[in-house]
Amino acid sequence: MCAWWSATASRACPTRSARSGPRRVVQTCIIHLIRASLRYASKADWGQVAAQLKPIYTAPTESAALDAFAEFSTKWEAKYPAIVRLWTNAWAEMVPFLGFDVEIRRIVCSTNAIESLNARFRRAVNARGHFPTEQSALKVLYLTVCSLDPTGKGRVRWSNRWKAALGAFDIAFDGRVTAGRR
Repeated sequence: MCAWWSATASRACPTRSARSGPRRVVQTCIIHLIRASLRYASKADWGQVAAQLKPIYTAPTESAALDAFAEFSTKWEAKYPAIVRLWTNAWAEMVPFLGFDVEIRRIVCSTNAIESLNARFRRAVNARGHFPTEQSALKVLYLTVCSLDPTGKGRVRWSNRWKAALGAFDIAFDGRVTAGRR
């Protein structure tokens, strides 16, 4: 089992991530953090703010990220103190992201794929309304997953995109990812 937990999901139940075990890594969705930052900025400054935030979340180490954040703070704190406060408050949940390899960062930087799948499940279930049995509900969810890639070629693209990340996850989490396959 992979020990990664999205802080976006854990906000609904903050004690759940603490109860789930000491080996769990809680990490916030970087994309949502950037979007939240841009909500506080004027549209005219979005490009500059986003460009100055990028060295923070792409930094190779926490100290490099702190240096980039200090640089960001000196430039933007007077104009947008809410953005600086947002990143300061989310720092503890953003830092674990910096400890991952680049391959893992590409996969876990966003929860958008999971949210998209959940939205499609909700849409399919709401369109039908009532299910006579649990089996019929599961069939609708199965058909929803199948309709995501009707040609079947997406599985090859998916597995190629995940190969490097799965190897990095296995190294980062001491074999816990592949332990279930042995």
